Amino acid sequence: MGLNERSLSILDAIVEGHIASGEPIGSRTIADRQKLRLSPATVRNVMADLEERGYIVSPHTSAGRIPTDKGYRFYVDTLLQVRNLTADERTQIDSQCSVSNIRTQELLKQAGHILSSMSSYTGIVLAPRFTATVFRHIEFVPLNQGRLLVIFVSQSGLVQNKIIQLDGKLPTASELQQITNYLNNELSGLTITEVRAKIVEQMQQEKSQYDAMLKDALGFSQRVFSGDIEDDVIIDGAANILDQPDFADRSSMQRLFRAFEQKNSLITLLDKSQQAQGVQIYIGSQAEFEDFAGCSLITTNYSNGKQPLGSLGVIGPSRMKYSQVVAVVDYTAQLISRALEFRE
Repeated sequence: MGLNERSLSILDAIVEGHIASGEPIGSRTIADRQKLRLSPATVRNVMADLEERGYIVSPHTSAGRIPTDKGYRFYVDTLLQVRNLTADERTQIDSQCSVSNIRTQELLKQAGHILSSMSSYTGIVLAPRFTATVFRHIEFVPLNQGRLLVIFVSQSGLVQNKIIQLDGKLPTASELQQITNYLNNELSGLTITEVRAKIVEQMQQEKSQYDAMLKDALGFSQRVFSGDIEDDVIIDGAANILDQPDFADRSSMQRLFRAFEQKNSLITLLDKSQQAQGVQIYIGSQAEFEDFAGCSLITTNYSNGKQPLGSLGVIGPSRMKYSQVVAVVDYTAQLISRALEFRE
């Protein structure tokens, strides 16, 4: 059984009132809202029903109520009205996002900072997955003690560095250049998944067909693209969480910062978002990870105009300014997508 119009209005008033004040919302506060025109007694009856159905709860001995995760979920799915950004807000975001003559990583870092500063929460950005990036260029830089620094550049401008340890002596500068030229000619335009498949296919062929240079090129490239480059999550404004009264509990704070440090849970959630369309909102315990209890994550994809590359968003308390943050996340993703479209 759904909620009637009166219950919807009162739940909306409780959620928005709690978001604005951080305090439990009482029946008299709601009754005083002119547009509802309900007596405190009527409001109390409706609040009792909402509490029984799990949408609100009374904290401690307070006479007021606050939303539960179920209440927030219903609010964002049914009642939320996303506001448009003002011209000044769009200008502020545009001015913080310099898209020319900077590396893709720097652009994504700017996006994280925009999300953090505009929301006053924590901005997060998942860089393009390594396996989905398209090969453009590779360079080898000899180091000491038999090591090579490998610099890989994708077509979108993403740069990955990796050091590999060689068993034998380092190739000469001329040999490295030959290997570099071969790989750049053979692999350009392929995704990393396709690169790996091509390398395996060539290495399974009769090895007598290859000269020493080609064997080295295939051996180097197999180690470079072996899959142990970590996916990068940019986190900006983590300290903003400290300013939120919702995280005054030390254990909650420790769980959240542990999630920031380990990043695995964030990557999983951001990956999940990347499979969906539009802005996604994950709330508290419904995010499937206990470290995010009391939090909400608002996220969406960014693309290159052809396919999704990664995702970005904002994490903050469940008592979040959803109407504003959804608009900021959506606009920032559009801005980054337009910038990356011209890098392919």
